[in-house]
Amino acid sequence: MTHGIDERKRWLALIVLCLGVLMIVLDTTIVNVALPSIRADLGFTETSLVWVVNAYMLTFGGFLLLSGRLGDLFGHRRLFLLGITLFTLASAACGLALSQGLLITARAVQGLGGAVVSAVSLSLIMNLFTSPADRAKAMGIYGFVGGGGGSIGVPLGGLLTSTLSWHSIFLVNVPIGIAVYAGCVALLPAGRPQADRAKLDVAGAITVTASLLLAVYAVVHGNEAGWTSAQTLAQAGIAIALMIAFLVIEARVSHPLMPLRMLALRNVATANMVGVLWAAALFAWFFISALYMQRLLNYSAMQVGLAFLPANIIMAVFSLGLSTRLVMRFGIRAPLSLGLLVAAVGLVLFARAPAGGSFVLDVLPGMVLMGLGAGVAFNSVLLAAMSDEAPDEAGLASGVVNTSFMMGGALGLAILASLAAARTSGLAAAGADAFTALNSGYHLAFLLGAVAAVMASALAGAFLRTRVATSDAASVCQRHRSA
Repeated sequence: MTHGIDERKRWLALIVLCLGVLMIVLDTTIVNVALPSIRADLGFTETSLVWVVNAYMLTFGGFLLLSGRLGDLFGHRRLFLLGITLFTLASAACGLALSQGLLITARAVQGLGGAVVSAVSLSLIMNLFTSPADRAKAMGIYGFVGGGGGSIGVPLGGLLTSTLSWHSIFLVNVPIGIAVYAGCVALLPAGRPQADRAKLDVAGAITVTASLLLAVYAVVHGNEAGWTSAQTLAQAGIAIALMIAFLVIEARVSHPLMPLRMLALRNVATANMVGVLWAAALFAWFFISALYMQRLLNYSAMQVGLAFLPANIIMAVFSLGLSTRLVMRFGIRAPLSLGLLVAAVGLVLFARAPAGGSFVLDVLPGMVLMGLGAGVAFNSVLLAAMSDEAPDEAGLASGVVNTSFMMGGALGLAILASLAAARTSGLAAAGADAFTALNSGYHLAFLLGAVAAVMASALAGAFLRTRVATSDAASVCQRHRSA
């Protein structure tokens, strides 16, 4: 598939692919700073606002594995172009949205486009670079973009929201998407499909995504409808039934979206459980801390973006390979368990931050600890998930744990944000002033996030195998950095 491509075009194609992936990665973090502005402009409630984040995460996670199969069926280049098109059009719709429904729907389409781009971009790079030296160099560039790109999102979101408006964080994707599409058409070779239609697990993707969407919806609206109301209980029951149907489908189809046999492997099963708990804590922290700084500390969007910089810089440094060197030196279990505990301490510090706190005393210490904890935990969870798998299935294991991570983040964010809103409403009804009630709700979310991180740390410490061989860790790391 690389015949007829000269060296210059090959590296230009890599730049184009990385630009497309960077655009997707940025959108997982850039929106957090703009959430209070979106809330005020479109009239979201504190709990319904989570759908601006969750609509993206649910479709992204739900279709991540299926998109890889679609690439085999229709060709990776064609799917990449389709994903970029979907993402760009959805970004335009987000930027022009004047209603809650349109914004949430467009965010869901963004997530679908992002899943397609993320799933097939690695295959395209593998086809472009066949020599070991060039492939290693290309993977290093790609891994840096994927690992460190999210660090740019928060300050960039703050800058755009402060200088223009929240609409601009989405509209900026339009010219980038057009440029990426044009570059791909000009530079990428057409590939041939490698799979037949029998290998497409559409039913699995539909049932698991519908189950999680309904579960999150039930949680988000539980405060309004009542946690024991017929509506909430019926939605939760249908969500559980759909999840059972998903497991039955995965057990019976010949090419499942999430092979259940993988979950019989100790490290894979543990990594997925840890990923769910850790994502719940991490995404809730991103969401709640941005609201805390803007609503209780009166930070501008730009100030919030700058406040996140310490954590994001530390995460980016670890993504360059420092966390992998720790794993190669000490094994998977100790760095992962310790990293999650450090993050839990950071969340506890946020849980004691007063309504009129200062950056140096009440924000910075928690940011630093969250950056350290997340920096160690990210790669370690993925390395744990892939360490029990054969080399030719490491990508699938990575995709499974990434899916668990996105789904855990969506459901965890919905639960913690809803519980925070319920506590705030209860205290306000009891006569507490608005700032005290709001901060108490945020404190509850941070504390529950810390509990989730501690549980994840305990699982990692108790069930993960102590060490993988240095050579295995290095090879798994290289595969992850390219994913």
